[in-house]
Amino acid sequence: MSGPSVEDLLADLDDERAAVMALVRGLPPASWTLPTRAEPWTVRDQIAHLGWFDAAFARAISTPAEFEAERDAITDLEGFVDAANAAVPEAGPAALAWWQDAARAFDAAARACDPSTRLPWYGPPMSLRSAITSRIMETWAHGSDVADALGSRLPPTDRLRHVADIAVRARAQGYRVRGLEVPATPVRVELAGPSGEVWGWGEPHVSDLGRRDDPNHSRGEAITGDAEEFCLVLIRRRHVDDTGLVVTGDVAREWMEIGQAFAGTPGKDPVRA
Repeated sequence: MSGPSVEDLLADLDDERAAVMALVRGLPPASWTLPTRAEPWTVRDQIAHLGWFDAAFARAISTPAEFEAERDAITDLEGFVDAANAAVPEAGPAALAWWQDAARAFDAAARACDPSTRLPWYGPPMSLRSAITSRIMETWAHGSDVADALGSRLPPTDRLRHVADIAVRARAQGYRVRGLEVPATPVRVELAGPSGEVWGWGEPHVSDLGRRDDPNHSRGEAITGDAEEFCLVLIRRRHVDDTGLVVTGDVAREWMEIGQAFAGTPGKDPVRA
C-alpha cells in the first residue's frame, strides 16, 4: 500500500505533539493566559482545543455510533467548539495533562483500528490515515499559534510535508466556503522542506524541464518557495506578501489569498506585517 504506514504517521504525530508540549511545559501561570493569533483564544485554549479533538477522534474510532449521535445533535458548530474548550480543565498544567491523556487514547484507538475503516467526523468521513494526518496538521497549526504568543517558534521539520500535502489537496476548500467556483486551471507547487528536499505537487510545466531560456514560453500557474511559509499562508496565519514564496499566475495568486487547509467557515484574513 502506498504512502506512510499508520505507525509512521502516529510517530510523526507524537513527535509533533512533543514539540508543542515542550513549549508549554513549566510555563508560569500568566503565560497560559496570553492571547494568540486565533482571537480570543489564549495559550491555554489552544492546548485545550488540541486535547479535546484528540479525544473526539478517539471516540469516533472506538465508538462511532455514539460519536455520530453526538455530532448529529449539534446545531451550532462554532458554539460547540467553544463549549468543548470550556469542558477541559481550566488551569494550564491540568489542560496539558488532559491533552496527554487524550493523545494516548487517540493513539491506542488508532492502533486497534482496521486501516481500511472509514471514520465519521464533523465533516465528510475519512480514512484512518487521513485522520492521523489531520491531527498532525492541527497540532502544528495550533502549536504555531502557541509559539508565536510565547515569542518562540516551532522548529520546522520535514513533518511539514503532511501539512503541505493537506493544504494542496484542500485547494478547493477556500473557494467552496466562499461560494466561489473552483478554477479548473492546475497549479504546480514546488516547496523546499527543512531538510533541503524539494517536494512537488502537480505536473511540472514544460519550462521546468529545460525551456527556462525561452522568453516566449510561459511557466504557467505555479507556487515555489519555503514549505513552512506555504503552510503558514494556508492556515491563514501569514499573508503571502510577507513571505518569499514566488507566485506565478492569477489563479495561483488567488489561491494564496483565499486558500485554507482546514474545514469550516472562511478563515480570518491575515494582516500584512
